[in-house]
Amino acid sequence: NLQQKYSGQASFDVETTGHGVPLSDYMDAQYYGEIQLGTPPQSFQVVFDTGSSNLWVPSTHCDSIACFLHSRYDATKSKSYKANGTTFAIQYGSGSLEGVISQDTLIVGDLKIPKVDFAESTKEPGMAFVFGKFDGIFGLAYDTIAVKHVVPPFYEMVNKGLLDEPLFGVWMTHAGDDGEPGGEVLFGGINEEKFSGEITWAPVIRKGYWEVELQGVTLDGRALPVKTRRAAIDTGTSLIAVGTEEADAINKRIGGTKNFAGQYTVDCQSLSTLPAITFTFGGKDFSLTPDDYILKVSGGPFGGGEQCVSGFMGLDIPAPAGPLWIVGDVFLRKYYTIYDLGNNR
Repeated sequence: NLQQKYSGQASFDVETTGHGVPLSDYMDAQYYGEIQLGTPPQSFQVVFDTGSSNLWVPSTHCDSIACFLHSRYDATKSKSYKANGTTFAIQYGSGSLEGVISQDTLIVGDLKIPKVDFAESTKEPGMAFVFGKFDGIFGLAYDTIAVKHVVPPFYEMVNKGLLDEPLFGVWMTHAGDDGEPGGEVLFGGINEEKFSGEITWAPVIRKGYWEVELQGVTLDGRALPVKTRRAAIDTGTSLIAVGTEEADAINKRIGGTKNFAGQYTVDCQSLSTLPAITFTFGGKDFSLTPDDYILKVSGGPFGGGEQCVSGFMGLDIPAPAGPLWIVGDVFLRKYYTIYDLGNNR
């Protein structure tokens, strides 16, 4: 499901196959787009997340601070709403998000999908969702990890015959100041205008996340002794999360020092001297330059000038899900990515 950006062609007719949703980009850390639920439609901004499998939005029944600061779904205002009532919870690092399953009509781009099950959140934990520019999450991973076995909305599109191809393409970029979108999710097709090059397919090795074999990692051509051989390609993660030992090793090589928040910062003056970091997926090398994997952040936690933050953070995911690398937006900004459900690649 990975695409290198150089010479060649892909063989898809984008004009007839794609159903696109433009993405907004907030500080290269949050990518989100609009969906609608209900009749008449109620609009929500959601993260299209290949690292989870449920659709949820805040509910009018929610009294968490995060819900008051975001758009809330009101079942009483929708003629196509159908109650389900099954309770729902997803565990996040900051606490458990709770809610109830409901059913309604979903609009994504120009697609109208009747009778979609989703969750109305009634309790949102911590401060993470308070500061999010998005209202909810649109899960795009495999149905095997859907909470309460709810059919994910992408599966609904496929099952109801709304797509020409059972796949979707993701394009992410740096948000321009000229009003250009920060990206696009295209359901049922591939947007050839957003990349050049041959498609390199990596088979999915476990159907939960979009998980592929991590065949190797090099820094400036020297192999990194990585223990982990699996990587989840995750649109919902801003950075690249690797095991803490591996994160320490990578950041030591690029001069990163860990701050109180667990992030690694590097000297902004050193960028021109830092090595390229290359991943091997599907037998092909995908390189990131320092400009790709170092994020320039204006004003640190206490104000001040520009900070340079490493795109590699430490995260130990316990078995059975882990150990696992989570390859997020730092990588996806550089490479157009195709998630092919029909061929599990």
